[in-house]
Amino acid sequence: MLMEISDIIENISCNCIKVQRKTFEKGSIITTYIEKRKQICILLSGKADLIRYDLNGNKDIIESFVETDIFGEAFYPVHTNHELFVLAMDKCEALLFLYDDIHEKCRSNCKFHTTLVSSLLELILKQAVHQNTRIEILSKRSIRDKLLTYFSILSSKNFSKNITLPISMTSLADYLSVDRSAMMRELKCLVDEGFISRDGNKIKLLY
Repeated sequence: MLMEISDIIENISCNCIKVQRKTFEKGSIITTYIEKRKQICILLSGKADLIRYDLNGNKDIIESFVETDIFGEAFYPVHTNHELFVLAMDKCEALLFLYDDIHEKCRSNCKFHTTLVSSLLELILKQAVHQNTRIEILSKRSIRDKLLTYFSILSSKNFSKNITLPISMTSLADYLSVDRSAMMRELKCLVDEGFISRDGNKIKLLY
């Protein structure tokens, strides 16, 4: 069974120097991705985004993370140091460690290592689901199809046609890799054509 946050915290030994537990204020950088480092982070609380800016200064939200999500260079190809970084969207607490360190037996016989290694596969599989979801959304050619796919995924996840967007419209445009103004026009068209109803960040699917 995937470990609970309380289990993660309780099982960390004070002598476990290979695992860092840190708190990050909203708007601060949790980590930047470094080539060949293979750092792994587990978000204990809060929300965070994996962000990249292209050569033209356009912002892309590659992934969004919530409690128990796992991220780091081990899960994303890094071609240029500091090109990707994880930004705290709320006050966050996270564990940071290197894969090579955690893979070795802890000299302090820290129970956390045993718990983490036994749960690491499930954490990785959970991360793979997130990545496949984003690939599915970005594979759509039009803004409309990206929006409808995103809404359908949220609807299925919540077992309801009434959904609340977990991010702002600006962040949604960044996540979908589309122009915000064009996205807002498409949202209006979806409302006018009877596909959805919208009240702020609350969406109801009508199809």
